Amino acid sequence: MNLFKGTKLISIFTGKCPVCHSGPMYQSTKAYQPTKTLLMHEHCPNCGVKYKIEPSFFYGAMYVSYAVGVAFAIATFIISYFWLSLDRLQTFIAISAILVLSLPIILRLSRNIWINLFFRFDPSRVKKSD
Repeated sequence: MNLFKGTKLISIFTGKCPVCHSGPMYQSTKAYQPTKTLLMHEHCPNCGVKYKIEPSFFYGAMYVSYAVGVAFAIATFIISYFWLSLDRLQTFIAISAILVLSLPIILRLSRNIWINLFFRFDPSRVKKSD
């Protein structure tokens, strides 16, 4: 993953701090724990950056989650309808199932994208061991 160090992709897809790309943003690494899916650290354990820069900061992630959900639905539609040749009802069921099953991933991914719009990678905050 050092290939992408310094890009927003590493932070978005791994859930790492957007500033140092080392500290975890979430208290649990498992997205499929319903009570812990969105529990975040207040500050990065590595560089100390505060994640929630203002009250209700992550409400903006709702708009991102809509776009991510639509992307998941379109990908599911293309795969199920055109590639697997399912009929419309089966395709609708497949889209619904994928959206319900991937909800924790969509929620975390949208938060990761949202926070990366406001923070930049700072190489001076990376620990030497990384």
